[in-house]
Amino acid sequence: MEIEESGLYHTKIKDWPEGERPREKLMELGPERLSESELLAILLRIGTRKQTAVDLARTIITRYGNLQELSSLDYREFFQFKGIGPVKAVTLIAAFEIARRIASAPITRKLKVTDPEVVYQRYGPRLSHLKKEIFIILVLNSANALVRDVQISEGILNSSLVHPREVFKSAILESAASVILLHNHPSGEAEPSQEDKNITRRMQEAGRLLDIPVLDHIIIGQGRYFSFREAGLIGE
Repeated sequence: MEIEESGLYHTKIKDWPEGERPREKLMELGPERLSESELLAILLRIGTRKQTAVDLARTIITRYGNLQELSSLDYREFFQFKGIGPVKAVTLIAAFEIARRIASAPITRKLKVTDPEVVYQRYGPRLSHLKKEIFIILVLNSANALVRDVQISEGILNSSLVHPREVFKSAILESAASVILLHNHPSGEAEPSQEDKNITRRMQEAGRLLDIPVLDHIIIGQGRYFSFREAGLIGE
């Protein structure tokens, strides 16, 4: 069923005062002065016979709460809103993907991993919206700077998928001083499962034998993270 709400405005955006039109407002005041609905309306371009693009954007954001939730939708899910077809849906999905790639793009200087928040800020946009679990290791040098990240597995996390041999292979090749384990929870919750704890313990034991310590295991949820080190589950 398509969702449509009566618009607050009954005139086209082009007939609004110039200072209230989203495009003109952005050019005059900058994008940071626009609301989420106004930014979304610029991508939508036009609304419906009963709704302006801004009204339609408000309807969508009201339905899902915020842009972060919207960014995880499949493009077909946008079809429930009257006025959104394949072209608009694909435009929105492309815009969200561009934002994610910018947020998680490789940086020219080495990322210094000082605390879990640094890791979350770097990898949250890349992992938090995914519908499947991705397990990654961060290979660090002696200065705790990121040398590279390596995806180890994709799918339901278990000890058969995440084997110490695969986890530490790249670390050994890169002469890593230490590693950080990282994965996401598609449910959005960040609390570790018993399997997460078992895998962490297993990797710690392997790291001690290889003299490549596991500094942390960070779980990415929706808008949150869990750090084994912060929780006292991984010691110095």
